Amino acid sequence: MQPRSHRLSALPITVALVLAAGTGALAQDDDVAPAPPSIGADIPLTYFGPPPSSVQKELVGPLQLLNSGQLDVDAGTIELPLYRGELSDGRNVWYILTDTTDEANGRALGLNVSGKLAYADTGNAVREATLRSDGILVFDSGTVDFAPERSVTPGEAPAFFPPVEAEPGSIGDEDYSPLVKVSNAGGHIYNAPVVAFDVAAEDLHMGPGEVDHAVVHDKVVSIAAEGDGGTVTIALTAGFSFAKPVLYISTEANVPLAAAMEGATYAPALVDVRVGGDDGAWSAVERIFAVANGPTGSENPQRQGFDSALSDGRTPLNVLGGIPTVATDYSPLWDLNVGVWTEEAVEAGYRARVIEEFQILGLVEQGWITGLSGGAFGSTGIIVNCPIVFRFL
Repeated sequence: MQPRSHRLSALPITVALVLAAGTGALAQDDDVAPAPPSIGADIPLTYFGPPPSSVQKELVGPLQLLNSGQLDVDAGTIELPLYRGELSDGRNVWYILTDTTDEANGRALGLNVSGKLAYADTGNAVREATLRSDGILVFDSGTVDFAPERSVTPGEAPAFFPPVEAEPGSIGDEDYSPLVKVSNAGGHIYNAPVVAFDVAAEDLHMGPGEVDHAVVHDKVVSIAAEGDGGTVTIALTAGFSFAKPVLYISTEANVPLAAAMEGATYAPALVDVRVGGDDGAWSAVERIFAVANGPTGSENPQRQGFDSALSDGRTPLNVLGGIPTVATDYSPLWDLNVGVWTEEAVEAGYRARVIEEFQILGLVEQGWITGLSGGAFGSTGIIVNCPIVFRFL
């Protein structure tokens, strides 16, 4: 692990200034921060001007994509607005907003815009809600139990994945989905993950180190409810999208195994979203790529994958497909494709960190990566709800 002062110098100047303020859970844990532009140059880092992304967001450089909250890159968290809604029976529903099909309102609220979410409205995958005159969303159905204790027991070395046991820390009922269509206000779909349920506002005052995850989502770092709103700080996960290091939120998954490993809510209603369509017509999903047996070792600069995450407790560094400003096919509903390095690839020394979709697909085409158990590579049928938050480059 590099000294902190060296790691700070290894960032574009605007990101380095952000990181300088804190102690840096992200800097100490997930080594995705880019190297400094001053390496190999005869001028110091301070001579570099603002990144091109400050001129045009599609160009290289750091960019916050979910702009509805205060990002702390150093801590790897984002503080978002907390909303109070109600179930049809009057119980409190505390939720956040991350994505929407409504482009104009998404821009106004600082949310990610995903037109693909319109195609998730099949079966039970999208709940309905009604907007009351007092601004409260009333959800027709869907509850979440936050009482279970998350538990993940790794397999035996060297194959830590799949885990021997995996129990999610929060479980939705058969009607729960984070996707909500507001039926009397335009019919747009919002990604509205629930972070607490059937709890009074006065019981949702928890600072860092004081959070009771039997009451709130496992990704909550702190929460402060006031009346019909407040704020909630959410822990982020590091990964890559087209070789760009990124941060995202993991809130739900459609199977217990993925929910447990992600620290997310098990949302069975998401099984009604069709997988395997990727960027085709009527597809609600975008692909996310994970590696089952990537390089391990907490100090290994090539570390990646489920074996690594289960053995060292850090992120698996998954590879996301398209995100806003990089591609036009973004969806927060990620269709999980899991790759396995073949024995031949491992023996030949080809196994390394992969950071880009077409790099992975090329390795699949060449036969160095297969699907699980040596099967065909493609969708596992698992969906994870992971709204994008920040792009480093």
